[in-house]
Amino acid sequence: MSRRRLSPYFPLFFIFFDLLSLNLGFGFANFIRFGTFLYYHDNYNTLQILLNVLWLLVFFSSKLDEINREQRLLDHLNKILTALVINLAIVFALWFATKPFYYSREHLFYTYLFFSVLLLSWRTFWHFLIRYYRAKGFNLRNVVIVGHGDLANELLYFIRVNRELGYRYLGFFDSDRQGALGKISEVDTYVDQNPVDVIFCCLPQLSDDEIKEVIDYADSNLIKVKIISQFSRLANRNLAIQNYGPIPVLNVNAIPLDSKINQSIKRGFDIIFSGLVLFFVLSWLIPVIGLLIKLESKGPIFFKQFRHGKDNRKFLCWKFRTMVVNQDADLKQATKHDSRITKIGAILRKTSIDELPQFINVFLGDMSVVGPRPHPIKLNEKFQPSIEKFWQRHAVKPGITGLAQAKGFRGETSEFSAMSGRVRLDRFYVRNWSLLLDFKIILLTVISIVRGSENAY
Repeated sequence: MSRRRLSPYFPLFFIFFDLLSLNLGFGFANFIRFGTFLYYHDNYNTLQILLNVLWLLVFFSSKLDEINREQRLLDHLNKILTALVINLAIVFALWFATKPFYYSREHLFYTYLFFSVLLLSWRTFWHFLIRYYRAKGFNLRNVVIVGHGDLANELLYFIRVNRELGYRYLGFFDSDRQGALGKISEVDTYVDQNPVDVIFCCLPQLSDDEIKEVIDYADSNLIKVKIISQFSRLANRNLAIQNYGPIPVLNVNAIPLDSKINQSIKRGFDIIFSGLVLFFVLSWLIPVIGLLIKLESKGPIFFKQFRHGKDNRKFLCWKFRTMVVNQDADLKQATKHDSRITKIGAILRKTSIDELPQFINVFLGDMSVVGPRPHPIKLNEKFQPSIEKFWQRHAVKPGITGLAQAKGFRGETSEFSAMSGRVRLDRFYVRNWSLLLDFKIILLTVISIVRGSENAY
């Protein structure tokens, strides 16, 4: 019973519950908008069919049916959120490009709100359910280790501690150690007589020829091969394999946003988010705030200053002007009770409304909704020599908000400790970016603004 295979049924299982979540979300939107769960209208019936078809396309293109048993819940949810953003981007693109019929934007909002909640909820439930099922000894995969050493012992310890991964260790092969299932050359004989799903090859105990023989045999028998080596000691780094012709090269400082796919996903989210803010908020807010700024003091509505962007490229950063026009704007940070700050400026800075014009920068591609905050150039030049790996924060686009701001590092950063804390969190963000992390930072930022901060001045 422990060898029972569930994996072949996973794609159908996922498709069914994903589409069930989508159609329940559509039904809840019907109820809120029209007062009935089932609303019969040609336009909305067509819309429901279209949304189902589009999700199926995104489902298979994003490989949502392929879930590795080693995958963390956060990685799984990030994959789902990425698919949701892609799906919603396609829906909006079709909406703006064709507008084939009228339907309520409120209805679409509630559809995706409930769909997202239901989808993430059932996927989270499934994640814990399948792990509990495997921890009880079901849906297991048999593994052997070829080559014995310290890394093999660490792997074995990990497998035994994390029983929810569903791996059953059968033994190891080594030509020079007692207690082995056999010599390295006898792996094929053992596997022919015993069910094995995964073979871990431990370097440097194996020669190139021995590894090639194991891989060739595994390929012919539909067995997965995974290689562990001394590079596993670099587990605290972001590793990626790059191919230079026939030569595989290990990139030890890769970041998630090196990936073109991840860049496209983040850029798509930025365009959708900033476009909605520009259309629904800034279109009327700029004239209102602009009038208030003009009534209080002479000068432009916007304050524009060059900042360092991705790869240290300079760009012109936009903000609402919150100070009287002065010659020290590029040299001196705002301080508490700063006499240069206007009355309306103090309100704008306290509520972070002064930052909203940066959505123009996001839409143009100079910034992102979430990322390390862009500092004045003089401030970067002051702290860069004394803070380790300072420039790593500039490996991605700067953001309107960032992990440092969400964690309370707002306002003045004249002290080394404040800037060091910011940079540490910014570097963590660069190394660990995910769409889920972006959503979390946006939520924490909103909470921080509502609660207020003594450093926001």
